[in-house]
Amino acid sequence: MQKIRNIAIIAHVDHGKTTLVDKMLLAGKLFRDNQTTGELILDNNDLERERGITILSKNVSITYKDYKINIIDTPGHADFGGEVERVLNMADGCLLLVDAFEGPMPQTRFVLQKAIQMGLKPVVVINKVDKPNCRPDEVQEMVFDLMCNLDATEEQLDFPTIYGSAKQGWMSTDFNNPTEDITAVLDAIIEYIPEPQIHEGDAQMLITSLDYSNYVGRIAIGRVHRGEIREGMDIALCKKDGSVVKQRIKELHTFEGMGRKKVDSVKSGDICALVGIDGFEIGDT
Repeated sequence: MQKIRNIAIIAHVDHGKTTLVDKMLLAGKLFRDNQTTGELILDNNDLERERGITILSKNVSITYKDYKINIIDTPGHADFGGEVERVLNMADGCLLLVDAFEGPMPQTRFVLQKAIQMGLKPVVVINKVDKPNCRPDEVQEMVFDLMCNLDATEEQLDFPTIYGSAKQGWMSTDFNNPTEDITAVLDAIIEYIPEPQIHEGDAQMLITSLDYSNYVGRIAIGRVHRGEIREGMDIALCKKDGSVVKQRIKELHTFEGMGRKKVDSVKSGDICALVGIDGFEIGDT
């Protein structure tokens, strides 16, 4: 069984979230060394590229030191409140990304508050320490104060802080000692973010987001909370109005890199995509 970490990334617009994820994807050796990836690999929706913001949450995963890290991108706006809560439901911890000059911003506060209420363990990344006038120490204090205000537990307040510059491609536990790469972040994720709890029993999964394919139609995405889901399995889709519809899973995919990989079964704790289910809505089980 592969070791898994599910982590949601929380950041204000323009604090470098998408750039950091790009570097994490590169660190996960997803691309050939001679392959040009361009900037902002994650924001691949035309509207997102035009506005330079993340609207839809996306799932990518990288493999690092035998661990599979599922990176769940969260929208940074309070306007997408419902989506934020569902997305955080898939994670066991969160990466809070903060600008070393601006510090935590109001939009970050909204998503962070939800994450803390759900008991997620935070890892703080203070980005852009290469900028003039930056004040990493003060910003670290500001993050601590913010978490106190949001009623974080003592365990949550004992968060690790990583400093660096996603643009320059380095991260370190000490901002005075730049490193060569961003492995400090990946090591912190493996060390501090708890692994997902494995629940035995009948298969259960909450549909938290959806994708669409011209070939197979709507695809349900979510985290397997209990048991094991298998290809060709008969399931019951529980709707919001209390009705239950019998369905069968045609195909099962897990996330690998920027894409998906077809698998036979997915166990509790991992995130997957189901093909062949009809008439589902986000929030169904």
